[in-house]
Amino acid sequence: MEYSQIPLALSLVFIVAGLAALAWSSDLFVGGAASLARVLGVSPFVVGMVVIGFGTSAPELCVSVMSGLYGHSNLSLGNAYGSCSFNIAVILGVAALIRPLSVRPSVALVAGPGLAAVALFSAWLLRDGSCTRYEASVLLAAFLVVMPLYCWFDRRTKSSSSSSGEADARPDATSPSVAVAAFQVLLGLVVLIGSSHFLVWGSVSFARFIGVSDLVIGLTVVAVGTSLPELASAIAAARRGENEFVLGNIIGSNLFNTLAVVGLATVIGPLAPGADGKPPFSPYVLSRDLPVMAVLSMTILLFGLNWRRPSDGGTIGRWKGVVWLAAAAAYTALMLFQELGCSR
Repeated sequence: MEYSQIPLALSLVFIVAGLAALAWSSDLFVGGAASLARVLGVSPFVVGMVVIGFGTSAPELCVSVMSGLYGHSNLSLGNAYGSCSFNIAVILGVAALIRPLSVRPSVALVAGPGLAAVALFSAWLLRDGSCTRYEASVLLAAFLVVMPLYCWFDRRTKSSSSSSGEADARPDATSPSVAVAAFQVLLGLVVLIGSSHFLVWGSVSFARFIGVSDLVIGLTVVAVGTSLPELASAIAAARRGENEFVLGNIIGSNLFNTLAVVGLATVIGPLAPGADGKPPFSPYVLSRDLPVMAVLSMTILLFGLNWRRPSDGGTIGRWKGVVWLAAAAAYTALMLFQELGCSR
């Protein structure tokens, strides 16, 4: 996806207005989703996975599908997998710094290893440097099976878990109607996605104005920009103490990115080696990005499980958030070093 150059003054307006709109819309979006969960009696975790997870992954879907359509496989895969690592290391890290996250045993035991397994399965599919439409269809089919199955599992285990500290998802007298809550979610989502694009557009133009290369822009501004809706929603949810929304958002978004986004983009533009036999994507996808994503996914289990009493809920405290952010900084430094070295 290419952003046209705009004047410096307009780029600054886009940045400031984008940040303000993100703050307002994320609060409206999370508030509406919480109300919707209470009105419908649905687990906040499931709402976080389905409504917030899918909705905030819309920028990744747009970028990856357009990239697949025009044959930019590196951008398509890098955007999806890089966003997954960013979601865990940065978004969960920031959320934990704002307020420690309570984690149910079922979330730690299933979500972390499950996301790691999806990353390893993706690496296995891409091991030969290609991904056919049939293999991409397998990813989409896995998504259609895994998401409903996990939602069903969460509903089964939620009733027996009372240690997460989350509010009961039952309607109360102050809850708005379904129509009002749904309108808040829809309006918040539309502004959230739109404001993230304006913020990225302004940032890209500003970076070009000060002489930063397009490669660096792609590795930093655009990659982070497509994850801004998740970040804004997670911050708003963490401030409200909606732990289930934060975790559900990240888990749902990562499943959506690795299975649905990559699957759909590859169905549109299958990955095949070129005439020279080289794979259409960087070898670092297999040697760096997917392994890092798998390891970060397992840290949800490592950090979120109460190892002394596994049947009780665990807590992801602030120091664990610092570890995640440090891991994100190290990964970014390694990525820039390798990618910039390859560009010379």
